[in-house]
Amino acid sequence: MSWTYLLVAGALEVVWAFSMKQSHGFTRLVPSLFTLVTMLGSFWLLAIAMRSIPLGTAYTIWTGIGAIGAFLVGIIFLAEPVNAMRIVAAILIVSGLVLMKLASA
Repeated sequence: MSWTYLLVAGALEVVWAFSMKQSHGFTRLVPSLFTLVTMLGSFWLLAIAMRSIPLGTAYTIWTGIGAIGAFLVGIIFLAEPVNAMRIVAAILIVSGLVLMKLASA
């Protein structure tokens, strides 16, 4: 169950990062409040997951999900640039996440 909590926490990290972008520096109320609520949920689920997943593994997976998710959301919804270097960087992040999970098994 801890891994499920961690995956949901990572997904919420993507949501709060996107809503933070939509808040325009916390100048828009609804996206700002949504950012804070999803951020708290993400941290709470991460904390629960850390009860049984080692700190280094949990934090690495959580931030990796957030990084890759934000990367994809930026490309898909915000028309951010796609180039070879960014794709290689994303592949390296995912590779690191897989290795971290395998090392924790």
